[in-house]
Amino acid sequence: MQQNRYTYQAMDASGNPVTGEIIAATESEVSQALGARGLVPLEVEQQSTKASFSFGDPLSTKDIISFTQGLKTLVAAHAPLDRALGLLANASEKPELAQLCNALQKEVKEGKSLSEAMRFFPHYFSPLYTSIVQAGEAGGILDILLPKLGRFLESAEETRRNLISSLTYPAILFLVGILSVVLLLIYVVPQFASMFEDSGSPIPPSAEFLLGLSAFMQQWGWVLLLIPVAVVAGWRFASSTPERQLSRDQMLLNLPLLGGILLETETARLSRTLGALLNAGIPLMQALDVVQGVVSNLFLAASVTQVVEEVRKGTSLGSAFQHSTPFPPLLSQLLKVGEETGTSADILEHIADHFDTQTREQTARLVTLLEPMMILGMGIFVGGIVITMLNAIFSINDAQF
Repeated sequence: MQQNRYTYQAMDASGNPVTGEIIAATESEVSQALGARGLVPLEVEQQSTKASFSFGDPLSTKDIISFTQGLKTLVAAHAPLDRALGLLANASEKPELAQLCNALQKEVKEGKSLSEAMRFFPHYFSPLYTSIVQAGEAGGILDILLPKLGRFLESAEETRRNLISSLTYPAILFLVGILSVVLLLIYVVPQFASMFEDSGSPIPPSAEFLLGLSAFMQQWGWVLLLIPVAVVAGWRFASSTPERQLSRDQMLLNLPLLGGILLETETARLSRTLGALLNAGIPLMQALDVVQGVVSNLFLAASVTQVVEEVRKGTSLGSAFQHSTPFPPLLSQLLKVGEETGTSADILEHIADHFDTQTREQTARLVTLLEPMMILGMGIFVGGIVITMLNAIFSINDAQF
């Protein structure tokens, strides 16, 4: 993936002009990175390839976790950052990761902090990542915060892997079922057509319907291949403007079963991120600004923005979540307890654990429900086709004898 150097002119929340440089793959990534810092981009311009470089294959989350674990070990050993990045580059077995380490080392040697260097690569280091590194540098506790960051990334990656693993088997069942029905209609059912024609007997309506459906599939079955293309095109259309994205994300939250899982997933991500930032010593308002960029659902992100505005006006965090958002009531109730006892960061991590558990359990229940439903549906379709054709054959034989 080609990384390019961009210069930008932006405006902060107070209306002051801000200029700087950032490395990203596209201008869209630049705008997202600036938005995560609370800046409004005014002008973005791609520069020459002075410090740009090419990645062969994109780095995965696993690669970033490996980088974090290595950096954690070297920082704990009190190695200077530029030296640590050089050692990581030399030790990396993946050329793309070595290139990233070398690029970070170059920025650090030029006088930038590690968090500033990481912000040049928003595709690999999220606002949460860079904010925790910045807090560690500012407080001199980077060796304490990097292990926490590594555990956070590992937990998020484990959740993602579990979700993919849980959905793999139902997806295979679905594809096998669709393929079985299509093959029956295209190759098996047409063989009965000549039998019905030779018999001279009237074809039962159910068999006639199947024969018509089979003829349609033979002529237009290729249209099925366009369904995934249409789904992708529809999704991109729904994502083409912020207004459409907002409507799409609100609709997703209203879906039965899936909407609840999405809401609890976003709640867990928000709670864990905010708790990690507060535990890292980042002020509440700055942490809330970062959290806005972590929530992927635009409808919920807009609600978090409203929460930020209410907190700026003096409303407590728990009350702001209670009055302004569609997040589960448990979040606001426990936040109020945390604010009263001064344990908001710890309570947020407990909330994240709770909703992570809820998400896993609901996903497991959904997958458990999907498997028999798909098997039953496949059996009904295949069995219905076989029974319909057999009944038609028996009715023809009865008519002849």
